Amino acid sequence: MVRLPYVTALTTLFSYGLLFAFGQLRDFFRRILDARKPSNLKGYAPICLGLEDFYTRRLYLRIQDCFGRPIASAPDAWFDVVERYSNDCNKTLHRTAKTSKCLNLGSYNYLGFAAADEYCTPRVIESLKKYSASTCSVRVDGGNTKLHTELEELVARFVGKPAAILFGMGYVTNSAIIPALIGKGGLIISDSLNHNSIVNGARGSGATVRVFQHNNPAHLEEVLREQIAGGQPRTHRPWKKIIVIVEGIYSMEGELCKLPEVISVCKKYKAYTYLDEAHSIGAVGKTGRGVCELLGVDPADVDIMMGTFTKSFGSCGGYIAASKEIIHHLKHTCPAHIYATSMSPPAVQQVISAIKVILGEDGTNRGAKKLAQIRENSNFFRSELQKMGFEVLGDNDSPVMPIMLYNPAKIPAFSRECLRQNVAVVTVAFPATPLLLARARICISASHSREDLIKGLEVISKVGDLVGIKYFPVEQEKTAVIEKLKKIQ
Repeated sequence: MVRLPYVTALTTLFSYGLLFAFGQLRDFFRRILDARKPSNLKGYAPICLGLEDFYTRRLYLRIQDCFGRPIASAPDAWFDVVERYSNDCNKTLHRTAKTSKCLNLGSYNYLGFAAADEYCTPRVIESLKKYSASTCSVRVDGGNTKLHTELEELVARFVGKPAAILFGMGYVTNSAIIPALIGKGGLIISDSLNHNSIVNGARGSGATVRVFQHNNPAHLEEVLREQIAGGQPRTHRPWKKIIVIVEGIYSMEGELCKLPEVISVCKKYKAYTYLDEAHSIGAVGKTGRGVCELLGVDPADVDIMMGTFTKSFGSCGGYIAASKEIIHHLKHTCPAHIYATSMSPPAVQQVISAIKVILGEDGTNRGAKKLAQIRENSNFFRSELQKMGFEVLGDNDSPVMPIMLYNPAKIPAFSRECLRQNVAVVTVAFPATPLLLARARICISASHSREDLIKGLEVISKVGDLVGIKYFPVEQEKTAVIEKLKKIQ
């Protein structure tokens, strides 16, 4: 967990307070100026009231050039970023015909499959010619090709579960599946930092939702014990079912789930385990099988395994892997399966080909090399950032590494200066993170060479000095202090 220094917290709060005060002042004068203007609502209530979009108007729009940057190439180790300009203080942005070639430290292209691949790309092109870009139908009607069936069987074999089901969007995999698994009378216990798709899925289920402290199995046990003892609200009847939901790698923290301890608690209290492996499947583990393989957990101990194809496999969509009974139930009850158009056949073929490369079924050892490379790149980059004095979240082997920025003024300063030096980074702030915990999220890829990483580190180090986000002493300073202490002793 982040331990925010008091001085940093105070200055960050002051900065947001200042922005809020000036925003309110501008709104006040805007209301006075607009009072004389005729209303064009014609009796309708305004869709967006003043305070509902206050954050967007007065904070986000000031730095919106740091977000949604259009690209003009594949999201490889280097990509082309389209240059934009604004004539009205960032309220509107205009694209230009110019592009800048930038080092890509923001995409989820963990294994490098999102760019052209010698094995995947020809097969994807062939599937496009054979099946076209879309099935134009749902799976239960005319949208079920043999590619979809093949991928479901391959995913089940890859993650070590009896069966699997596909969905066309990773976000929907969580938000639509959870309501199909549990409803009124059930209990969902969710990690406090779970992804928004899980939050919305839990809210939409109708089940009672309780939250436990992030990655804290001891607190999870406390919550479980308390809720089982109390039963359902008002009636105090036993819960119909209990599901504990965690993530393999937390996307905004880069931390690995304490999965063995969570499973131990769930078994003790007979609760089902739901594991979201969006950022871990394909990216960690000796053979890319995710946190279960990395942490030595038997996949049979995880009741529902969720993952996406948008990160390590360079495609789109998501999956649920579980017992045959659960998958059969989902295929007959989940709206995302019954009513949504099936995955695009070329996207399905991309995942099939990528998994076969990872498994070595393409006849080469490229998959093993990619997995070794992503692990080596991630640990090297994280270690170097920490030596430079940055506050870096997450665990070793995780390709996600947030660098803490905190102050709102440092968000655009860091992003813009990195881009000026041809390094593209992703900055994240409220509401994706708590208000005081803004950060830059670095995502490392197997496609990055050592030269790429050194270039990125050099730029980030220079910008870190310029912006003032090296909150810890650098490695040389630490060594000097230790040597002085030894001499004193």
